[in-house]
Amino acid sequence: MSGAVGALTGPVAYVTGEYPKVSHTFIQREIVGLRALGVKVLTCTVRRPAVKAVVGPEQQAEAAQTFAILATARNPLTLLAAHGRMLRRDAVRWFAALRLAWATRPPGLKAFLWQMAYFLEAGVLADHLLGQGVVHMHNHFGDSSGSLTMIASEMSGIPFSITLHGPTIFFETHWWRLDAKVARAAFIACISHFCRSQAMLFSDQAHWHKLRIVHCGVTPDRYGTAARPPASGHVCFVGRLDAVKGVPLLLEAFAANRPRHPDARLTIAGDGPARAMLEAQAQGLGLTGAVRFTGYLDEAAVAALLETSDMLVLPSFAEGLPVVLMEALASLIPVIATQVAGVSELVQDGVSGFIVPPGDVETLALRLDRLLSDPALCAAMGAAGRARVEAEFDIRTEVKKLAALFAGKA
Repeated sequence: MSGAVGALTGPVAYVTGEYPKVSHTFIQREIVGLRALGVKVLTCTVRRPAVKAVVGPEQQAEAAQTFAILATARNPLTLLAAHGRMLRRDAVRWFAALRLAWATRPPGLKAFLWQMAYFLEAGVLADHLLGQGVVHMHNHFGDSSGSLTMIASEMSGIPFSITLHGPTIFFETHWWRLDAKVARAAFIACISHFCRSQAMLFSDQAHWHKLRIVHCGVTPDRYGTAARPPASGHVCFVGRLDAVKGVPLLLEAFAANRPRHPDARLTIAGDGPARAMLEAQAQGLGLTGAVRFTGYLDEAAVAALLETSDMLVLPSFAEGLPVVLMEALASLIPVIATQVAGVSELVQDGVSGFIVPPGDVETLALRLDRLLSDPALCAAMGAAGRARVEAEFDIRTEVKKLAALFAGKA
């Protein structure tokens, strides 16, 4: 290892609620980038994800080498042995971690029991990481797995950091004690300026210097490489099929455009609790032959879908800064997205796509019609978006920032 990475004296552990999974490919991409820089990264997951959410050989290989905290902690002998070793190593730290778990518990008996579960799991994690010589822990999202990480840090003495995404954690900052996590973390990586502003709102000003902008990113070279087919009115959506994504509005807007664009087709890639309802809605709108639901796609399949699409639409009600927008722009296609959180820090309205008010199906339908009617505009917007991603959202640049932060050099 050289440069900033050279200051690291051991591995970095990534701790996440569920890893690896198809909806979190950006975490795996970040880890791959760090490993390419020479950082040894060990991966830990609280829960093993569902089998159907681990898509493709790369994720399957990653799953095989990821330490499963909860599965390990469920063995009473293993759990007791881990905490026994932590007590013998440093009883003062063990009791300090217990006090921290108590002090940062959310209100209510059920929440208290969950917090004590995090404490027990933290002992298993701390014991495992000390045995591996880990020198830093990094957590994505900051909610329940962030609580576990913070407690494990107190128990082990291993410093920790968090990548904040939003929006979920900002809905319940007091519940997840974001203030305590910011205060105790070595640094907080915020994926957008909007995200950083929210972290400032819910933390002490004395710790604002820890809030650093580190984008999630993509490798632009993996997208937009194939010869683009002639425009065919192919619209796509990629994401979890959940209420927050606003897909019912996309189906309504697409149906409204059918009279003017009878040959247009829509591909909806992803899965989730709303899938059956959305399939029924598409049928009810008379879109059965025009809309295709693919289920989960791995990273390569998403890239292939974007190569054959004319635009991507993401009508979400809440987001952080969606990586799929970066993937679409890198693929030289425009996007239609909603004015939420950090989206406007990536998508330039009227330049690389359109930003519409969330929940506004009429404006969404108008912008969809505009792009379906003008292939030349799509091409120009796609080129502008590609340039934006190359300049500010290249994962190779962002992981260098992270590596420097892990090494205490930034």
